[in-house]
Amino acid sequence: MCPDPDDAPPITDAFVDQAEVFQGDSFVRRGRGRPKSAAPKEHISLRLDPDVVAKLREAGPGWQSQVNALLRQALGLADAPEHVT
Repeated sequence: MCPDPDDAPPITDAFVDQAEVFQGDSFVRRGRGRPKSAAPKEHISLRLDPDVVAKLREAGPGWQSQVNALLRQALGLADAPEHVT
């Protein structure tokens, strides 16, 4: 016997925020993801010499964040606050 659709819980914003979304059998997303940052980083396009990029990539995963830290240091800017994950 099928459940009565009138017994289903109401669909609220909180319910949708926590929902797992599927397209067919494929999982698409869970909830809304990471909260928005108070100071999001700006996406830019930058052209660098290949040897510079190769040297930066030697640092491994997270090398782009290290580039940001190097630029902050070179420009005399205060250290950015640590991100909590």
